[in-house]
Amino acid sequence: MPAFTPRLADLPTEFAVFPLAGALLLPHTRLPLNIFEPRYLAMVEDTLGRGRFFGMIQPDPSHMDGPSGPALFAVGCLGRLIAFSETDDGRYLITLAGVTRFRVLAELPPERGYRRVRADLAPFAADLAAPSALSVAREPLLEALRAYLAARGLGADWKALESLPDEHLIGTLSTLCPFAPTEKQALLEASDERSRGETLLTLLKLNAYTSPGRETEETPLAS
Repeated sequence: MPAFTPRLADLPTEFAVFPLAGALLLPHTRLPLNIFEPRYLAMVEDTLGRGRFFGMIQPDPSHMDGPSGPALFAVGCLGRLIAFSETDDGRYLITLAGVTRFRVLAELPPERGYRRVRADLAPFAADLAAPSALSVAREPLLEALRAYLAARGLGADWKALESLPDEHLIGTLSTLCPFAPTEKQALLEASDERSRGETLLTLLKLNAYTSPGRETEETPLAS
């Protein structure tokens, strides 16, 4: 089956969003999600009938809550639902594939309890291109990752990581590393792949020498 390669004009500009602190979706990466809240179960059901797109976005703790809930960061990532299964207890286990980033223009009235936005995708049209080659040296990046994981007592599937193609390494590490939400947002909003790679390397080095207490739960880095 051919890869999903949309044009900007093919993508929706009004869609549901899933606000989740610490969850990072980037273009050309995948994010598994365990859906159990009734409003997000409804969101997934509606998404399946509307082209299978919804956005991942983080709450912005620097702003006061609004009528629909926590304030949101201005930039999120549109994803396409590519895998779906239902558990015996009524949860949905889904996988979201990152398509392109977006900037929120306005929040729309909620539907069935979940939030929706009108968004501008045009500033991030370059996200639709195939992933580029690794923008920072691979070995220093993996060395920084080893120090970061060791400082936090975390493990990794090194065989899987070392076999990752260069063009997927930065996105995969950015998604899987348990950085704080504000750090995740910095990776999301990086202007290009080179900037994201440099930001990732800086975060790994800085966090290897700081307290392991994080804003999000830390889990082993493994596939």
